[in-house]
Parts: sequence; structure tokens; C-alpha cells
Amino acid sequence: MYINILYIKRRIHVLCMILASASVFFYSCQSDDQEDAAFSEFDPSQPVVVTGFTPESGGAGQRLVIYGKNFGTDPSIVTVLIGGKEAKVISVNGESLYCLVPTQAFDGDIEVRIGDETRQVSAYADTNFDYQRKMVVSTVVGYKNDRGDEPWKDGVFKSDDPNAMASGFWQPSFMKFDPDNPKHLWVTFDFNNGLYLVNFADSTVTKKRSDFDRPRSIDFTTDGKYMIIAEDRGGENDRATYRLSRDQDWQDREILTRYRQCNGASVHPINGEMYFNSYEKGQFFRFDLNKYFSEGLGDKEFENLFVVHDPQWEYKIFIHPSGNYAYIIVINRHYILRVDYNWEKSQFNQPYLVCGQLKGAGYQDGVGSSVRLDTPYQGVFVKNDDYVDAGKPDEYDFYFTEQYNHDIRKLTPEGSVTTFAGRGSSSINPDPYGYVNGDLREEARFDQPTGIAYDEEEKAFYIGDKANHRIRKIALEEIDE
Repeated sequence: MYINILYIKRRIHVLCMILASASVFFYSCQSDDQEDAAFSEFDPSQPVVVTGFTPESGGAGQRLVIYGKNFGTDPSIVTVLIGGKEAKVISVNGESLYCLVPTQAFDGDIEVRIGDETRQVSAYADTNFDYQRKMVVSTVVGYKNDRGDEPWKDGVFKSDDPNAMASGFWQPSFMKFDPDNPKHLWVTFDFNNGLYLVNFADSTVTKKRSDFDRPRSIDFTTDGKYMIIAEDRGGENDRATYRLSRDQDWQDREILTRYRQCNGASVHPINGEMYFNSYEKGQFFRFDLNKYFSEGLGDKEFENLFVVHDPQWEYKIFIHPSGNYAYIIVINRHYILRVDYNWEKSQFNQPYLVCGQLKGAGYQDGVGSSVRLDTPYQGVFVKNDDYVDAGKPDEYDFYFTEQYNHDIRKLTPEGSVTTFAGRGSSSINPDPYGYVNGDLREEARFDQPTGIAYDEEEKAFYIGDKANHRIRKIALEEIDE
């Protein structure tokens, strides 16, 4: 009896093994059949079918997978249109394809076309992709020819005639919107003798003056009547800052202060005082503009409040809209300081580090001294609506350009630095620089950006992209009319 039971158990075990093997074989064959179906070539005699897609919503650059039948395996014969705009097809495997959502695909209807010039079959998705506008980088004006020697000239933003287009823009820039005319963006360029008007009312660029040496910054008095220009000249008695008058169409000039090598000047938005610097020893000067206008003040009657570290520190001063503090961007030493305003003494206190490291050029987001910068240049304060809703005491972030990190960074009131735009397109090559429009981080690239300005009404940034010889824009995608 024992032998019979053992014999039966062995027979059952063998049978189970046979069944298991058969199941594996059957499943394997079935999987192979399914795989063959999935990766089959396009059959032009059969219809193309779109059964769905994922995700259902997103913006430009969104990775999108479209499901269906008879897509084939050759991406070169596959065209995907989303909202009438052609998407970039990455891969296709018969029953699914992978593509990138194009810019301005606002309507969201999805069409898949398979085939070559001789025969093409189309199919549509039953539902539309929910296209969401987002911030992207685009180009406003400028171009770069193969030699990179296009001239500095006035002209229009865009034209079929290259001779009619404005060009140049290949020196470090400084930008400032006219407080009384938001359609006027004023720009100076280091080592260029001009004062330029970028006029968004008629889409033109015009050189309004040609009598500078090294103009380094632009600001306006609190009443908007005067433009303040800082100029970088070598002599102790050379002009450092001067004013131009609105009622003279900015064609007059009166010297405010004289000193050597001024990198920038800023007007306090509440008190109206002017602060400027010298590259000589890193001096931080205060000039009483109110007294200058009311009583008169000599061009040497300014105070030296402090010195930023050692000699030959190149920096610019950017005062918070509240007037409570200012950031000092130390360009050639790769860090940012903060100076708090003493309302009792009506002047700024001693500076302290906010982010970066002295002489520590590099690229690293983070907080405080863990951050690494590389030649930060100009910055602008931008109100953050989330801070307003949360009732935070400081409602502004600070956006600044970095010439040799080729990006735009954001500094929060808490001292956190993140990359806002640039250094994308890693699929093209590993370089952090270049000329690419599109998604802020996935696609866009700059090449030595310097100037930056912000249009509050439009909620758009404008960037002087030095090595690309262009003025770029960061804003929500525009809807073609």
C-alpha cells in the first residue's frame, strides 16, 4: 500500500511538471504573439486607430504617450499634430508612441499621421489634450550671423528684410523700465557709448544718445523726472553719476558726483537718496539727492558708508521696493550681500552675506553659503502673490542673471537660491549654454545673460543675452491672433 501511494505521488508530480511546462510554453507563445503584434510594421492597407493618451493635460515639452493600433515602428514616417502644431516624435512601437507636446498647442486636438509621401493614413483622438499655458523663453529682438559680427544698428524687432532689423546687443547690458511709460525699456551696454530705447509700442530699438564711455546702470528719481546714469571712468575727478531730464527728452546732462570706476547707482524708492560705488576700494557711497534738488550739493559732497571687502570688488546695488534693505551683487567675486536700512539714521548699515562664497565660483542651488554662483550681474525684485496671500512680511523674490552659469536664478527672502530658467536641452549636448527657446528648465538656454528687467503689468521678464546677441523674454506663451 505504501508503494502504491508513493507511485501515485510521483505520477502526480510528473504530471504537474508537464502541465507547468505547457503553461509556460503557451504563455510564452502568447506573449510572443502579442509582442509581434505590438511591434509590427505599419500596414497601409489597415486603418490607424488612436485609443487614448496619457497624461490628459500639460504644457509645452510635456512627455505624452499615445495609444492605438497600426502605428508601425518607424518614427520617421509618424507625424503627430496637437492643436495643429507638430509634436516631436521620440519613439513608436506599433501600439503606442512617445512624443513631446509642442508650444502653443492651445486647441489640444490630437491627430496621428502614419506613412510617407505616397500613402498616409490619419487618425484622431476622441478627446482633446488639455493644453495649459506656461512660462517659456522666447526671443524679442536680435540675431547672430555665422561670423557673429552683425553691426550695432537701430531697427524693428522682426522683419523679412534683415537690414531693417535691430542688431548688436553683444556687450554686458543693464535694463530699466521707465516708471512713467511701461512700454519703454531703457538699456545701456558696457563698452558701448549709447543709451538705447527698446520701444514695445512700435516694436523698435533706437539709440537715443551716443556720448557715453562705459555706462554701467540706469535708475530714475522717485518722481520719475530724472534718469540717473552711472559711468565707469578711471579718474578721481571723472564723472561717476549724472542725471538726464525727462522734460528735455533725456538729451541734457548734469553731473551729480565725480569719482573713479563707478559700477552702478541706485535711488532709494522711499527716501529718494542715491547710493553708488567705486571699484577702486569697493566703497559704498551715499549722495543726498533731496538736498541736491532743494539746496544744491557739490559733486564731491557724498559720504563713504563702508567698504566691501578688499579693493577692486565690482558690484551693483539693488534696493528692495519697501526700502528696508538692498542686495549687493558682487559680480567678480560670485556672491550676494544684504544691507539693511537704518530708518533712524537714514542710511544703510554694514553688509552681510546672503548667498554664495567669496571667490568661490561654481553652480549649486541651496541656501546661504552652500550656494555657488558664477558672475551674477543684474537683479530685479518681483512680487510673489503667494507671499501676499500668506501675509508674509516680505512679498518679493529677487531674480538675477548669471553670466557664466548661463541662467536666471531666484533668491527668496529666506535666502534660498534656485535656478529659474536656463541650462536645459541636455538631450542636445551637455553644455549649459546655447540658444534655445522653450520650457524654462527643460529646453531654454542662454549664453552669458546680463541685463534683466520685469514688466509688472505683463508679468514678463526681459533678458539681455550677451553672447547670443539678443534680447530674450520670459512670459506665458502668447496666443497667436
